[in-house]
Amino acid sequence: MRSYQLAWTIYESPLGPLTVIAGSTGVRYLNFPGRSAQLKESARRPMPEVVGQLDAYFAGERKVFEVDLDLRGTPLQKLVWERLLEIPYGATTTYGDLAGRIDESLYPDGLEPYERVRLVGTAIGRTPTPILVPCHRVIGADGSLTGYGGGLQRKQALLDLERMDAWLQLSMS
Repeated sequence: MRSYQLAWTIYESPLGPLTVIAGSTGVRYLNFPGRSAQLKESARRPMPEVVGQLDAYFAGERKVFEVDLDLRGTPLQKLVWERLLEIPYGATTTYGDLAGRIDESLYPDGLEPYERVRLVGTAIGRTPTPILVPCHRVIGADGSLTGYGGGLQRKQALLDLERMDAWLQLSMS
């Protein structure tokens, strides 16, 4: 698909304006401020389904996104992104744990375990649709926040949103 066939919109989120870019088969990118290439104004379109789901997520009413995604990457990247979708709302995992859940045949031959973690971290860093694919739910082995394309303050805000909502749900039970 050529770039002129892509449509985009701006979603005004609590984290700042997010640029959503979609093709005919789904959302291809969700970019934080300053991360989008120059987009043609003529390609700007409303995207009520995505915007509505983002509104519900930030209001604590949506735990899982149900929008079509058009993710493009290497087989390893795609598998990492699929594994990210399996991390439950309000939960976290580590880069090492995620690397251990990837089929070893997708790693280059002879790659040491610590190198697998780095490769998975690189794939996570290239997640084209953060938030929709919850790459913010991956943290360092020591529990620290590490790397996030939108900045660590946004990663923390997303984790706080999900943890607060999960805590409220438990306290109401």
